[in-house]
Amino acid sequence: MSASITGRVGPLAGRRFAVGSAPVTFGRSGDSSVVIASGRASRLHAEVLREAGRYVLYDRGSRNGTLVNGERVASRVLSSGDEITIGDEVFRFEAAEAMETITDVPSPLVAAEPGPVLNVIVSGGGPVGLSFALLLEHLMGRRVAVTMYDGRWTQDGSRVLWKDETQGNVRRQQVVTVQSRQYLNLPEEVQERLFGAGAYSEMWPAGPDSVHGHGPRNIRIAHVEDVLLEMANEKPDRIRLVPTRFDVTEQRETVVKDHVLAICEGGRSRTREHFTDKFGTSDTSIYSLNGRHVQDVVLGLRVKSDLPDPMAVLLTVAQNRFLLNSLRGEGFLNMRLTDAEAQEVIGVDPVRHVFEQCVASRPCLMGRNEEGDFRCPTHGTLFLPALVKGSALWKRVLEGLVLFGVTEENLSAVTGFRLDMVQRPRFTARLHSTTSTTPGTYGFLLGDAANAIHFWPGRGLNSGLASAVSLARSLSNAWRGKAFRDADFVRHEAAMSMLQYRHKSRAWNAMVTTDEHGDSRAIKDVIAQSVEEAAPEGPDGETDIDAFMDRLREIRDRLSPRVPGMPDDTALRGHLRKLRRETLRTLLVSGAWDTLTVGGEEVDIDIFYRQDPDPLPAPAAKHPDPRLRN
Repeated sequence: MSASITGRVGPLAGRRFAVGSAPVTFGRSGDSSVVIASGRASRLHAEVLREAGRYVLYDRGSRNGTLVNGERVASRVLSSGDEITIGDEVFRFEAAEAMETITDVPSPLVAAEPGPVLNVIVSGGGPVGLSFALLLEHLMGRRVAVTMYDGRWTQDGSRVLWKDETQGNVRRQQVVTVQSRQYLNLPEEVQERLFGAGAYSEMWPAGPDSVHGHGPRNIRIAHVEDVLLEMANEKPDRIRLVPTRFDVTEQRETVVKDHVLAICEGGRSRTREHFTDKFGTSDTSIYSLNGRHVQDVVLGLRVKSDLPDPMAVLLTVAQNRFLLNSLRGEGFLNMRLTDAEAQEVIGVDPVRHVFEQCVASRPCLMGRNEEGDFRCPTHGTLFLPALVKGSALWKRVLEGLVLFGVTEENLSAVTGFRLDMVQRPRFTARLHSTTSTTPGTYGFLLGDAANAIHFWPGRGLNSGLASAVSLARSLSNAWRGKAFRDADFVRHEAAMSMLQYRHKSRAWNAMVTTDEHGDSRAIKDVIAQSVEEAAPEGPDGETDIDAFMDRLREIRDRLSPRVPGMPDDTALRGHLRKLRRETLRTLLVSGAWDTLTVGGEEVDIDIFYRQDPDPLPAPAAKHPDPRLRN
């Protein structure tokens, strides 16, 4: 019998890996001989080599080190019974005989069998679905086979690419903020490819989501999609890409024969609705006021701002009407609309003279054409508010541009999206039971299909990445080639419930405020009241500037230690004087971001997947006092 390494603590507990003349590698890479699930492991963490009849363990420059019998080592000649610790996982080295580590004749490596393969379907190939597939492949290697579906893809030779605008797919150019708590859980290879030089910026200060001093990173969503799809293309043996929208009815037989269906189709997922009886009906009451479900409509303006990031951050945090998120000045300025303004967000067909709500309901992106109009390439409609001279909404849009240093020529497109939240009863469900010919299929809601979040850029993506990390770890830990049980996903379901509570409670506090009587009101209604009350004889403009300056100073004092380069009073006051009195009044009454309410402890997915400590040994039996014997 050859030497071996056996898992003692962790997902590979009980698994035996034979050791021969070829190297045995440990790491997070799916190509490692021993694939480590722990996020503390490096891609190539350590390896065991046979040298001169001995087995020698080498740490390969890992970030968190390799322990042998509790001692951190760079290299160590292994003896039978030695324990190797990498991250949260522990392995025991066993020689075939006591003398094998010294004199045994080299024998070929007997590769560990990959074992039964976990078959996974992913419906929806956006950032969350792609991240989940790459994480799963990274953790499980040859033990998993993933099939992904997305109708926004097209086949180009042997590769799958994103469709372009001429093929009916308007790429998402929004900039999102990814927190370090999430991106540090992605495989190192993914991090390296995503965050290349010039691909991201660090506009926002480090905060509660930041880990080990790593700040949040702004990155364009289309870049994330491109990089992740490119990486998935590079793994055709384990990730199969199907450029077709997933149809649960047509694919029923496929779903029944596979082990997992991960639903990542977004907030309007048809697959989720098909399985409503399994996942349960969502509840709107928790996000309602006076029995009315609170919904926001946001106008997205693609812009290029001339303001430096510190000033853009300060002006964004100081009010609740506009939110700018950009990458070196280019991004989207999101404008929270009142209900009356939302009714104006429509397109008009210039030929048939009919109105379309495509800009807000689909939503469609209307880019500026040669005539200067904003045109929908899919429906041929033009953005009506920009066409109507004297449009009150368009005047307020232009004021938002002034606030963030955007010239009208640097407004290149408009879009809109509706926002509402619901409480989901569960995120994991047995879709099909095990039979003599089928393995039993479990379904999971990930990303916006699970938790559509408020319009703060990146909130939905951060929650989605966390859910993908959680599910990938659960599946990797639980898979033993047997039918899954509900108990296998207790940690994942708990993580998803915490994500729902944390992110949605934060989002809810960004949608509502409390008035002077202690009553809750939707922020959009507060804005609407300020718009209705705006009049030439209203409060003096300088008075509102003074009040707004007090707010800006308080925020600046709080952020200055983390955001260098904040503007001084003179720069701020001069900038505010460019705005109309009505605009200043709206910014003032909309309130600042309630960072106290939305701050605090974040959901740490890692706490659910740290290995439990070894149980304490049972106390030795005590010999009874002979005086007590009968």
